[in-house]
Amino acid sequence: MPGGRRIAAVTGARFDVRSGECLALIGESGCGKSVLASALLGLLPGNAQTAGQALLGDLDLLTADERTLARTVRGRRIGLVPQSPAAHLTPVRTVRSQLRETVAALTPVRGRAALRTAAETAAARAAFPAGHLDHHPHQLSGGLAQRAATALALVGDAPLLLADEPTTGLDRDLVDRTVDELRRHVDDTDAGDRALLMITHDLAAAERIADRVAVMYAGRIVELGDAAAFFGAPGPRHPYSRGLLQALPDRAFTPVPGLPPELGALPAGCAFAPRCDRSTDLCATPPRPATVPPPPAVTVACHHPHVPAPEAADRA
Repeated sequence: MPGGRRIAAVTGARFDVRSGECLALIGESGCGKSVLASALLGLLPGNAQTAGQALLGDLDLLTADERTLARTVRGRRIGLVPQSPAAHLTPVRTVRSQLRETVAALTPVRGRAALRTAAETAAARAAFPAGHLDHHPHQLSGGLAQRAATALALVGDAPLLLADEPTTGLDRDLVDRTVDELRRHVDDTDAGDRALLMITHDLAAAERIADRVAVMYAGRIVELGDAAAFFGAPGPRHPYSRGLLQALPDRAFTPVPGLPPELGALPAGCAFAPRCDRSTDLCATPPRPATVPPPPAVTVACHHPHVPAPEAADRA
């Protein structure tokens, strides 16, 4: 930052993405979700620093060199649906050309006719219309660019798919179709073990596809638990997570009060405390992630997590 100041965009993120599951990472804009995704693929700016470990099998992604990431990870072991697809598509080449090149690079398909068919099949998986395959990226709407990027990400059938806002610009029917295709990618055991890390603002899409949910706030994961319990009963345990759900139009439609803090000016304790109606003096100290019963267990970084009614009654 100007003046040599450094910002911790993501701090202490601890999670795993298990074989056969979708983990949805949710949170407000600017909380660090996309920075985390970029770190995993070695796509951060040159002045960024990373610490810790991010293991893909026995490979530490945070210490892997660019040659390893480019030749063995990106597209082959991790497929990326980028947040800004138009910026990731080559502007001077058609979508068909880019799909055909990706198929040739990541699969054993050879021959002009076979590559053409494979490119069209890849486009169909992401509901990209065949009539637009010979268009250049600047001729595509935002939704079409998103579908083109999704098609490219699926070509390599990578064991881990990292989808950063994969439903941006899509109408509801296409959102459902896109997340269903991502889910099929995970569930296709014939192609080996698969997993999906989906970063999204679309909580309806997350509810439709996720096995587990991780909630990020101000660069930290504040809750991690089972998706069915998160969206159903007993619901989220962290006050911020509950606020996100209550802001949905089909729920209370009540916004979370206040604004997220600047990452360069975080409070000494819980970053959500200034916006939280449950905060006390204890919240001036940083909360440590802890497992909150009853089953299904949830990891929550909060001094005052919500407790389901039956357990609250037992404690009383």
